[in-house]
Amino acid sequence: MKLCRYGAPGAEKPGLIDSDGHIRDLSAHIADIGPDALGKDALAKLAAIDPASLPLVEGDVRYGACVTGTRQFIAIGTNFADHAAESNLPVPEEPVVFQKWVSCIQGPNDPVTIPKDSKKTDWEVELGVVIGTPASYVSEEDALDYVAGYCVVNDVSERHWQVERGLTWDKGKGFPTFGPIGPWMVTKDEVGDPQNLGMWLSVNGKKMQNGNSKTMIFTVAQIVAYCSQFMTLLPGDVITTGTPPGVGLGQKPEPWYLKAGDVVELGIEKLGEQRQEFVAWQAAK
Repeated sequence: MKLCRYGAPGAEKPGLIDSDGHIRDLSAHIADIGPDALGKDALAKLAAIDPASLPLVEGDVRYGACVTGTRQFIAIGTNFADHAAESNLPVPEEPVVFQKWVSCIQGPNDPVTIPKDSKKTDWEVELGVVIGTPASYVSEEDALDYVAGYCVVNDVSERHWQVERGLTWDKGKGFPTFGPIGPWMVTKDEVGDPQNLGMWLSVNGKKMQNGNSKTMIFTVAQIVAYCSQFMTLLPGDVITTGTPPGVGLGQKPEPWYLKAGDVVELGIEKLGEQRQEFVAWQAAK
């Protein structure tokens, strides 16, 4: 089952993607795709609905972030060995955990703003994990029972603030618009094994990243179990799980980064695609 949110920013409605790829309106059944809709029982009720019985949404519509009510946007760094190598970082012995501020979350195709004075804005296609059930001290064996589904995330990053402005990465990860999520959340039953999904990203039509989640250092189950040891994961929380090689930071002979007018397209097998135009920062009027 593919669940989405569509409509103008701040006025999104819940939707379901039918077998023909069309949006069906779920507003008569749930208020939104948020924490209350992501538990096992709630998802089972939605799965029992005949999509043909739902109103068809026609015309071009904007996709919002595929979930709302996210209280924690957790990220895992250096989770592909070849990405660690291109970043001149050691392969970690434990997951590298940091936060993306929830205020950076936006729709998958909305423009991304390059921060004021930024010279090192970068791209990262990542597999997003949406939590469906509160998780605290869960085992690796049981960890996926707490997952509602998966989505595409672009972990947009400003490398100067991430690497050169102190010891914490968070500062370079949560600028406004730096968290495109969606276009939809695919429930875990439809995805199957999350450790065998092709991942790609292009900049201005040039393929920059081409990887697979099977080469992750720490699996989704390991990440969920690990994070649950020191925090309670809540329904609607999103964990973005690391990126394969090919980011701007790792380009040879020199890194290169995004500028206004660049277009980034990315996708993950079974989970859909995103497209963002990068735009220059402008002072609020």
